[in-house]
Amino acid sequence: MTYRVLIIEHEADAGLGFFGEWLTEAGITPEVVRPSRGEELPDGPLPHGLIVLGGAPSAWDDEGHPWLPAIRDLIRRSVEASVPTLGICLGAQLMTLALGGRVERGAAGLEIGLCRIAPLPAAADDPLMGRLPAGPKVVHYHQDAMTALPEGAVPLATGDPYPNQAYRFGERAWAVQFHPEASPEVFSDWMTVTGATLTAAGHDPRALDTEVAAAGAELSATWRPFAEAFAAVVRAWPPNSPERRETVRNR
Repeated sequence: MTYRVLIIEHEADAGLGFFGEWLTEAGITPEVVRPSRGEELPDGPLPHGLIVLGGAPSAWDDEGHPWLPAIRDLIRRSVEASVPTLGICLGAQLMTLALGGRVERGAAGLEIGLCRIAPLPAAADDPLMGRLPAGPKVVHYHQDAMTALPEGAVPLATGDPYPNQAYRFGERAWAVQFHPEASPEVFSDWMTVTGATLTAAGHDPRALDTEVAAAGAELSATWRPFAEAFAAVVRAWPPNSPERRETVRNR
């Protein structure tokens, strides 16, 4: 059986990264859609899974990025139908808004580079986060923050300066503020594209790039099981369930 996971990509340099290889090897067929380029979201059967990637837009900026409401609607419908769903960085923030939480400009400023998160007690039994070591290293690049989680969300990881780093909603939806998909090559591209802006803001893109590159093997070992666990959730979702027969339509 072919397991299709819809990938919402906001920017060319913020693609699947590590996840492209990991998901494919785990039996998943990624199907990338780029609404920012005018590509339409599917108007038909729900896919077997949904991943919404990161990007530069603020999750609430519908005027500047008019495709965002349709993505939030897709996330909401997918979660309601129990489709395995993963929101990464901007994707996590879009999920948070779609489910009734709050996202704002982060008071502590930009969180960027190689950081650590702290899994919370609920993470121990979580299908995805339960595979992580204590205090795993992650890649960050965000200045907006999830300041209030949706009602009913289960917090899974925290951090400093932003406490809401990961949560689960229901049984099959996850939001992570960080970038488990970001390989050193992807992060290096980000430093190339935004290096001048970062330097002007007092950051050292070369040092950030070097630190992430040095942790490449550790990042791969840490986050590959996470991606494989999401693939397992996709494969385990009953193929003939009523949820899967639902349709997703743009509004």
